[in-house]
Amino acid sequence: MATHHASSNEVVDLATWAQDVPNEKSKVIVKTDDMELVRLALPAGKEFADHKVSGPIVVHCISGKIEFVAMQTTQVLTPGQLVYLMPDESHAVKAVLDSVVLLTIFFKA
Repeated sequence: MATHHASSNEVVDLATWAQDVPNEKSKVIVKTDDMELVRLALPAGKEFADHKVSGPIVVHCISGKIEFVAMQTTQVLTPGQLVYLMPDESHAVKAVLDSVVLLTIFFKA
């Protein structure tokens, strides 16, 4: 069965997705030629080692608490906070608490 991606003008309720964290279910919400919007469910202690993405990204903490490491700086993000990163910048993420994160990746044309 194909994964459902949100359609243009479809309402997506991120608040109801926090219960997925114990099962660590991440989901692509929207994927187009220009961008990808992903909801990440990160249990406490989950880490993504240092990596790069070819396009700019926005990492938005919906719930919980994460550490975001980029440009030799560690920043703690809590609900409602986000960080923007230019293309090809190395970064790492660690969930301090069970967390839901909205990741937006923009693709170069």
